[in-house]
Amino acid sequence: MSIAPIELDRPERKAAAKLVFDGVSKRFGRGPDAVLAVARADAYVGEGEFLCIVGPSGCGKSTLLNIVAGFERPTAGEVRLDGRTVERPGAERGVVFQQGALFSWMTVLENVAFGPRARGQAAGAARDLAMTYLEMVGLAGFARRYPYELSGGMQQRVGIARALANDPAVLLMDEPFAALDQQTRELLQEEIKRIWRRTGKTVLWITHSIEEALFLATHLVVMTARPGRLKAAYAVGFDADADRNVTTSAAFTEAKREIVGLLRAESIEAQRQEGVGR
Repeated sequence: MSIAPIELDRPERKAAAKLVFDGVSKRFGRGPDAVLAVARADAYVGEGEFLCIVGPSGCGKSTLLNIVAGFERPTAGEVRLDGRTVERPGAERGVVFQQGALFSWMTVLENVAFGPRARGQAAGAARDLAMTYLEMVGLAGFARRYPYELSGGMQQRVGIARALANDPAVLLMDEPFAALDQQTRELLQEEIKRIWRRTGKTVLWITHSIEEALFLATHLVVMTARPGRLKAAYAVGFDADADRNVTTSAAFTEAKREIVGLLRAESIEAQRQEGVGR
C-alpha cells in the first residue's frame, strides 16, 4: 500500500477521534500588521494514529502544535482532546521540541524521572519508571550521565523517554530530528516507529521532510502557505518491518512525488511572502 486520499470533515470520524481541530484559526498581532498564521483548520487524529503534518516554512505547522500543547490559544475555533477543549498545558500532552530542552544540572535519569516526581510519585518508583523508558530508547547505560555528555541524537532520545514517562494521552513532536545528521535521523525514525508500535500512543508529528512523514505516518496532512490551511490528507501504509528498503521502493517514490507536487506551489508562495516581508 502507498497512500490514499481521505476526507477530514467526516462527522462520524471527527466525533470519535482522540484529538480534534475544529475550525482553528490563529492571528498574531492587531491592526494592519496582524498576521493570520492558520485559517480554519479542521482535522482529527484517531486513537493510536500517527499523524504527520507537512508544509512550507511559515505555514503554521508549529502554531497548530503549540495550540494543542496549550502554549497558544486559537483566535477562533478550538482543539479538543478526548472531547475536552484544550485551554492550557497539561501532562496528558507530552511535547518534544527540536532541541532536547533537558535540565543541564540533572542526570539523564533525573531528567526522565522529573515528571513522575512532580506528579507526586515516590522517588524510588519514579526512578524505576524512568529506567523503564531509558531502556526503551536504548539509553539505560547512560542514566548517570549529564546531558552535555550526550550527542544530539541521544539527547533527543532522552527527551522522548521523558515525555513517555508522564504517560501522556498524545505525543506532540515538533521536528524533533531536524537538527540531526541524516544517518542519525534515519536510525531514530526507525526507533520512534518501534516505540510507537510498542506503546500505542497517539502522535502528532510536525516535519519539513516528506520522506520522514511517509515513513512514520499512518495519516499525513499537507498544509498551504500562510495562512495555513489543510490542503490534502492521506492514509499512509508503508511497513518498514516488512521491507527495510521501503523508502527506495517504487510505491514510496511515487507517493513522495505526489506530495512534492502538492507542496511545490505552496513553497513558491511561502518564498514570495518572505520576500515581501523583508
